[in-house]
Amino acid sequence: PTPKALPMAHEPMLLLAVTDFVANSAAFTYFTAGALRRNISSDMLPRRFPLQLRTKNMGVFSHQLQEQYQDQPMELLLWARQEPLISCHPDALHGTLFSSAEAFVVLPNTTRVPVFLLNIDANVTGKPTITRNRLGGTTPLPALCCAHGLSVLQVKPLETLLKFGLWLFGVPKANSECCLHPAP
Repeated sequence: PTPKALPMAHEPMLLLAVTDFVANSAAFTYFTAGALRRNISSDMLPRRFPLQLRTKNMGVFSHQLQEQYQDQPMELLLWARQEPLISCHPDALHGTLFSSAEAFVVLPNTTRVPVFLLNIDANVTGKPTITRNRLGGTTPLPALCCAHGLSVLQVKPLETLLKFGLWLFGVPKANSECCLHPAP
């Protein structure tokens, strides 16, 4: 790629330039170090979240799961299948995430039984903002694509629920936590 010319400074300012190389190197490092893995249990979800991780709540997506395991707790293991791809643009930072989610039923003896594996790919764009000397950003709802290899799981309602959960909790949390406060 050809080098980009930085604007001339006519007054004191802070100029921050991030290239695709720097962003993708960070993504590669996090991915290679295994930092893009997360176990999620019911107690980690907000109480207002519309779906708690219990088999009785999964009837909408899998009647077989609800019938076979009645009212058992569940856990999710989320991980990146490959390193995220990041591209930097003058007005936004764009990322493509390739992830998987494996669901487990936790039996009374604490044995974890795998019940389904779901691939979730997302395109996310973040736009930087400056408000009252604060650097921040906004993230709209990402585009999701879900796929699985099991006939017992209905993906479309689950994809709709994931989008709703991101809209209700994920995006507001990302938007509220991305602000950097200026030094005094």
